Amino acid sequence: MAFSLRDKLGSGDGSGGRALRVLPAVLLAIGALILVFATSYTVETGNVAVKQTLGTVDLEEVGPGFHMRLPFVTSVREFSAKENAFDLTDLTPKAADNLSLRELDVTIFYSAAASRIADLSVKYAATEERGPGGFFYPAYGVVWREGRGAVYEVVAKVDSLQLHKQRDSLQADVQTLLQQRLDAKDPGAFSVQRVVVRALNTDPSIEASIQLAVQNQKKLEAKKIEVEIAAKEAEIEVARAQGIAKANQIINASLTAEYLQHEINLALSEFAKNGGQTVVIPANMQGFQLLLNQNRLHKEPPASN
Repeated sequence: MAFSLRDKLGSGDGSGGRALRVLPAVLLAIGALILVFATSYTVETGNVAVKQTLGTVDLEEVGPGFHMRLPFVTSVREFSAKENAFDLTDLTPKAADNLSLRELDVTIFYSAAASRIADLSVKYAATEERGPGGFFYPAYGVVWREGRGAVYEVVAKVDSLQLHKQRDSLQADVQTLLQQRLDAKDPGAFSVQRVVVRALNTDPSIEASIQLAVQNQKKLEAKKIEVEIAAKEAEIEVARAQGIAKANQIINASLTAEYLQHEINLALSEFAKNGGQTVVIPANMQGFQLLLNQNRLHKEPPASN
């Protein structure tokens, strides 16, 4: 006895017939969804897409939005045209004094020109890196290598004892040098926005040298202050001596023979008022004409009654 598909699915209440009618619609919807996913794609804002059809890369970038493609024939890769960042960690470059750093961590922020990403995807296909969002970082390996080289080259120009004092200039120099290196390879394709030194740890022996240098610098500054104080004190003493010498010069210039004669006469007059005194004139005063009253000097005091 033969049974039809209708009999196998059930009969009587019509449920089997309804299932048969719904099944084609479901299959059609599934097929439509597969076709939509196979023939369309979207590109996020800030990104661009690069299409490849049968092994040939389309060098015209596709901008953000909804787009169509040939199913199973055209593949699409989405690249970031925004600012991208990558870390260089645990670097141990040598400084100008041939001493190596213990640890240097640097973060580099860069972007690729949206109009050059298709060319970069062909030229540096092996260096692309897929990000956490599923899209690719263009020429990631190239920028990473050039960034690492720029860090080592810049550090090699600075003494290890000075690196911790020159973090800002170190970041600026790495950014400038990295931009120059990338422009030499692909002019106008890359832009290095900034470089951040996150950690800079020197060798323990260098740390000890830095501490010793700081201590010696403090001692030197203290000695300089002591020298400056001594110099100021010496200037004060010189100024005081010069003032005394100048005062003496003024006094000596004013002590003329006439003035001295006048002063001596006043002194002798005072002696005479005291009833007679003995006055000794030094030998070096011989040149003065002393107006003395000899009788007054040698007059006997009056007898008392």
